[in-house]
Amino acid sequence: MRTLIATAFVSLDGVVEAPGGEPGYRNSGWTISSVDFDPAAYELKGTEQGEASAMLLGRKSYQAFSPVWPGMTQEFPAYNAMPKYVLSTTLAEKDLVDNWGETTILRSISDVARLRATDGGPISIHGSATLVRSLQEHNLIDRYHLLVFPVLLGEGKRLFSDASIQAQKLKLVDSAVYPNGIQKNIFDVVREH
Repeated sequence: MRTLIATAFVSLDGVVEAPGGEPGYRNSGWTISSVDFDPAAYELKGTEQGEASAMLLGRKSYQAFSPVWPGMTQEFPAYNAMPKYVLSTTLAEKDLVDNWGETTILRSISDVARLRATDGGPISIHGSATLVRSLQEHNLIDRYHLLVFPVLLGEGKRLFSDASIQAQKLKLVDSAVYPNGIQKNIFDVVREH
């Protein structure tokens, strides 16, 4: 079985919307404007890229990343080369870019569960807040890689579901605090057998 890893930049109050400057959100670019840059705080991103065997994205994140990431050959060489999966009920094959490697469209959470049940390495989920919440509600996330920023944003898309779900116990497996106030928290989801 593969490991589904949700990775996110998240504010202290749980917002994940527009961390890098995406338009349409009043606090867009909060990861850049809320802290001083410290390269050590972002080393997790390189580690994730080296460990992942595939990427899973929701439609909106795919449409945001696919025009940009293929050209970022220095920053994302492994991500650009690896297989990608997009969960969407509306995306068509003609909507996929042809310069970002093999991409497979999944149509349902059941398709994601079947993918997770296959052999292979970890699958990294970037952005895709709606997808992450849905996977959380179906107990399909195995690990969370969170860089928590010392900022409160109030309104905005949240990482975690607000649906009424069974408690999901997490085990902290790695953490660090950086001088700029960013906290790295890596949690495994504890499965009760």
